[in-house]
Amino acid sequence: MYNRIFALALMISLVFGCAPSPKPIEYGADFCDFCRMTIVDQQHAAELVSQKGKVYKFDAIECMIQYKQENNEIPFALSLVNDYLEPGVLVDATQCSYLISPAIPSPMGANLSAFLAQKTGDRMRQEHGGELYSWDSIQIQIGAH
Repeated sequence: MYNRIFALALMISLVFGCAPSPKPIEYGADFCDFCRMTIVDQQHAAELVSQKGKVYKFDAIECMIQYKQENNEIPFALSLVNDYLEPGVLVDATQCSYLISPAIPSPMGANLSAFLAQKTGDRMRQEHGGELYSWDSIQIQIGAH
């Protein structure tokens, strides 16, 4: 009886324990998997998690997008970015709006920032100028450079 309970518990932990999940970025210690710079900016960092659970960390959203495009054979389960207005908080990249504005510099010079709330992205564009993009359109825009 106890062996069956143990086996069932082990099976459940293996199934749920293998789900891809993000890992916290250690600012000032972790290196960007694309450009190898130290990740220090808590407003522009990003992270990819493969379906096998391998985590890739980036100092800028543009580094993540370029890495993803150059490594399109890797099946990624999660694409995460820092919300510009909540430094250090990783959010689902597919749900964000993206602003390219020279008034808000990013670590690698693309002037790219992410905003979880669409209305926040609109407000920041009105305040700082620039162009607003969706997740799909920013990948095309960054890939074109």
